[in-house]
Amino acid sequence: MPNVFGKLFTISTWGESHGGGVGVVIDGCPPNLPLSAEDIQPELARRRPGQSEITTPRKEMDEVQILSGVYEGKTTGTPISMLVFNKDARPGAYSEMKEKFRPSHADYTYQSKYGHRNPEGGGRSSARETIGRVAAGAVAKKILQMAGTKVETLAYVSRIHDIAMPGETAVSAEAIEANIVRCPHAETAEAMIERIKEARSQGDSVGGVVECRIRNLPVGLGEPVFDRFEADLGKAMLSLPATKGFEVGSGFEGTLLKGSEHNDLFENREGVVRTKTNLSGGVQGGITNGEDVVFRVAFKPTATILQKQATVDLQGKETTLMGRGRHDPCVVPRAVPIVEAMANLVIVDHLMRQHAQNRLFSFEA
Repeated sequence: MPNVFGKLFTISTWGESHGGGVGVVIDGCPPNLPLSAEDIQPELARRRPGQSEITTPRKEMDEVQILSGVYEGKTTGTPISMLVFNKDARPGAYSEMKEKFRPSHADYTYQSKYGHRNPEGGGRSSARETIGRVAAGAVAKKILQMAGTKVETLAYVSRIHDIAMPGETAVSAEAIEANIVRCPHAETAEAMIERIKEARSQGDSVGGVVECRIRNLPVGLGEPVFDRFEADLGKAMLSLPATKGFEVGSGFEGTLLKGSEHNDLFENREGVVRTKTNLSGGVQGGITNGEDVVFRVAFKPTATILQKQATVDLQGKETTLMGRGRHDPCVVPRAVPIVEAMANLVIVDHLMRQHAQNRLFSFEA
């Protein structure tokens, strides 16, 4: 089904931006996992609107309710349903958009595909849908912690518009959350914040790049050919609103190197096979190799801007449209916890697959 992600650890998100609420159903979560709303809420707080001067002013606390799958503080092994009510919806701001298509938004394509759409905030195409992903990602994160893994998933803003942080920047959770743009390089973060403010003052928007590092993954996650680890990461990331690019390791820059320059040479470090460099980004042949998995996701500028633009209406007649409503001048800072959530969902799903294939049954000669 098109609204389901994952194979063994699956999620189904539901809801619209200005409807009654949004949420997620998780299936495949192991039983007896200690879980409460307090495990989910911190991640939703990182994603919620109205959290700083460079985000949309929509006021939503995004308080989660766990409706099923948890009894006396532990998961039961049955589907977990979670709900967040929309408290500050303003559907009236989108009345003009019932008849006119916003440039570079999903209005035209949804109308063409279904012959009917919800224009209020983009309905299902709104980034508010990602609340369910972040809530599910928090559960995946708890699974990784309780299972005793040392996996650490850290996403951060590496570029806003044409302002990029230095490549040698040290990355930590504390440095990422030390500023409102979530760039671990403080000096660059200040310039990024000013660029976003400048775009907002002009009724415009900017895009950028979120980079993510997954540390301490075991060797062997990922399946040959179709379910390569980076392929599932790519699907996860490119399913996010406003994404337009995905790359692993050296990415597109690697095409500028020769094989002799790009190959990650192996070495033995006290009995452990490692690579001297990590241009592969922690994945070789679609399978994790024990190095940090490093990838980047490109986010386009927010489509709805507060400027008059040329467009067409439902009848195909040329007209103009002035964007209205409350929108982020840059979606990238709030995308950071969403990228982390989707990465953790992929990790847990692949860990379950690896266990089922190699550990649940053991056939030895």
